[in-house]
Amino acid sequence: MGYVLSQCVWEITLACCFSCKYCGSSANGMKRENELSTEECLDVAAQLKEMGCRRVSLIGGEVFMRTDWPEIVESLTGRGISVCIITNGFLFRPEHIDALKRVGIESVAISLDGPEEVHDKYRQKGSYERAVNAVKTLHAGGIPVSLISTLNHENAACLESFLETVKGLGIFAWQLQACSPMGNAAKAGIDYAFDAKEVIAFVERHMNSVPFSLGIAHNIGYHTKNERILRGDPSGKAYFTGCTAGLTTLGIDSIGNVRGCESMYDDCFIEGNVRERPLADIWNDENAFAYNRKYKPAMLTGKCAVCEKKGICAAGCRSYNHFVHGKLYEAPACARD
Repeated sequence: MGYVLSQCVWEITLACCFSCKYCGSSANGMKRENELSTEECLDVAAQLKEMGCRRVSLIGGEVFMRTDWPEIVESLTGRGISVCIITNGFLFRPEHIDALKRVGIESVAISLDGPEEVHDKYRQKGSYERAVNAVKTLHAGGIPVSLISTLNHENAACLESFLETVKGLGIFAWQLQACSPMGNAAKAGIDYAFDAKEVIAFVERHMNSVPFSLGIAHNIGYHTKNERILRGDPSGKAYFTGCTAGLTTLGIDSIGNVRGCESMYDDCFIEGNVRERPLADIWNDENAFAYNRKYKPAMLTGKCAVCEKKGICAAGCRSYNHFVHGKLYEAPACARD
């Protein structure tokens, strides 16, 4: 069976102005040695186009710490690939607006994790104000902007109080995702667990009354009564149908390692490196991404093995499962429980 690549999350640098307490890639502010050069990045962009990739999300580290980011973006958008930049907003400046328009950016997503005291606690003092200002500047400048909030035990309880602030920011979407105990989050021992049912209930209460799309990411769920509209798409076509890592999506890190998903930040998930093999060869390798491509329902464990939705859900997010309890085929925090 052939697998068609649809989306890619590409970490273009690990350099960052932060060292967030829950950074999944364990960023400490420094870029890696021997990160992909501009020329190598442009070549990867060409390969993504050849493979039919339609959408790329650029992440870091911090994307804006790489001075050639406009050239990388334009190498993708110039080939008809939609590009979103995900940023902490700290380094964003009004002059970036013209550059973003010039390279044809689709949208920018800002990480904002809750009220000021909570957001700054996990990132750094002053980061909340900079992020909010970035959102407002982008919106005023005509760049579509969304929010991503990474939820843990503390900030998941702040969603209701934070909502009024979010309503006034001019965003087109707000995605809620679960903090995973990987990278810095694991090292810092962050209390990452929260009640998924309460988060889903929050979305259900407000998704039809807010001036933006409100939804949950693929590591929260699964298949409660409103599943078909909880993923931020009111059409009901975006419901969770299982982990897509290595099936329709892939991740590339700043030194060229390829994984099925950039949330699978463990060396055991590396399938190859773009410096050693063409991206298409890695993607089409019959032994690659075996955790999904060779998945069978008989691999399910725990409650997932007997769940009536197992044929659709297939145990949820592989990355979250791996980092929480090491069982790829058993969702540890399913809201159906």
